[in-house]
Amino acid sequence: MGSEMPSGEPSQPPPRHIAIIMDGNGRWASTHDKPRHAGHRAGVRVARAMTRACVEAGVEVLTLFAFSSENWQRPAEEVNGLMRLFVEVLQREVNELHANGIQLRFIGARDQLSELLRRRIAAAEAKTAGNARMTLVLAVAYGGRWDIVQAARRVAAKVRAGDMDPQDVDEAVLGRHLALSGLPPPDLLIRTGGEQRVSNFLLWDLAYTELFFSPVLWPDFGLPELSRAMDFFRQRQRRFGRTSGQVEALAD
Repeated sequence: MGSEMPSGEPSQPPPRHIAIIMDGNGRWASTHDKPRHAGHRAGVRVARAMTRACVEAGVEVLTLFAFSSENWQRPAEEVNGLMRLFVEVLQREVNELHANGIQLRFIGARDQLSELLRRRIAAAEAKTAGNARMTLVLAVAYGGRWDIVQAARRVAAKVRAGDMDPQDVDEAVLGRHLALSGLPPPDLLIRTGGEQRVSNFLLWDLAYTELFFSPVLWPDFGLPELSRAMDFFRQRQRRFGRTSGQVEALAD
């Protein structure tokens, strides 16, 4: 697998944090005359392959958008099937992830999930908490606006309790209360399936993220597509508000 990944250059390290909107499972199933749950299962296999590839490439954090806060509006049969799939995947995959030094972290509104799934999530996080090779973040029942609201509520509670002065609330303070607190922001966002929007995903964290949109449906997204996304990232000049000249001077 390693030989198929982009080798990169010493001056161009891989992105520290890749976030992926895994779009296209349902459309893939339709084009193959299969039920939608078959597309989701095919998507799990790709997520497993991408996790391995990112570990080999030296990526520090991989965040996968597994189920959005808006996905609750989908047909009950599909939602229930996805929840069962999450439980099954956790039971099947955690030991291998742990053996490979991968830490699991979940972000999203856990109170909306079943008690069984919450228990599996907590157990997976506890089992892998000491791993440091890569962090795999799964966004389940997650929305970017929800994330910001939750952070604002936590900060407001501290202000009301007298533990924080309103004048001390700044971007850094709010950022420490967001779901990805303690992790580097995404350097590269990949969205599969042809759509070109962020769909309420990591709205705060994507402020300076490079955006790569692929027409490939998620179950067909393989190492060549990941290689193209990494090549795209290496070609970008990340200025963060500076001029090109300033960035080049800093690199010298």
